Amino acid sequence: MGQGILLSQGADVDFMIHGVFSYHLFGQELWITTTHICMLIVLLVITAFCIAANRVIKHASEVPGGFQNVVELVVEKLDGMVESVMGKNAVKFANYIGTIFIFIFLSNISGLFGLRPPTADYGVTFPLGVMTFAIIHFNKFKHQKVSGVIKGLCEPWVFWAPINIIGDLAVPISLSLRLFANVLSGTVMMALVYALLSRIAIIWPAALHVYFDLFSGAIQTYVFCMLTMTYVNDAIGDS
Repeated sequence: MGQGILLSQGADVDFMIHGVFSYHLFGQELWITTTHICMLIVLLVITAFCIAANRVIKHASEVPGGFQNVVELVVEKLDGMVESVMGKNAVKFANYIGTIFIFIFLSNISGLFGLRPPTADYGVTFPLGVMTFAIIHFNKFKHQKVSGVIKGLCEPWVFWAPINIIGDLAVPISLSLRLFANVLSGTVMMALVYALLSRIAIIWPAALHVYFDLFSGAIQTYVFCMLTMTYVNDAIGDS
């Protein structure tokens, strides 16, 4: 596709974000970009899977088979991952963690299908970091109260408070940059392989896709969700 929604092969490989079409809203020119299109495709895939899963579970059989097995395996593994980290708090956050895990993972591996991964755009990963940041501090104020939050900022010494505040504010930035940089680097590397070695880039780049898209994408998804669960658990404390 000419607008770079698909990462084409050959010397014209393009991994940049492009505007697909523009529109005006409140006097401002806004753009629908390749990131929006690719993210919409990922969301449609997730929605289709959820609809199919809902229908299968409604008519679930005692001896699961086929697609029902896949659905139960996905739910079981995600619930197990959340419970192993969050313990008694897992019930409250299993849906959120499971949702962002599936979204990030499918976004990361969308490069396998020629799409530009939405998570290779900082405009996607930063809001994910901000959501985690909001959940962390909502639970921190809910369970530790204002006095507990202030006390935590002043540990181990009062003059350490500015550094602790900076550390808290850095959480969404570090989470989002780690995910963004790793996915973007894989996207750039594969684009360079196809651009510079287009004549001999036959079959063997599949091994690189397995690493950059599948393996690295899975690792970064797990790291993002693991850090999110750890931060939220720390915010809740022992209450």
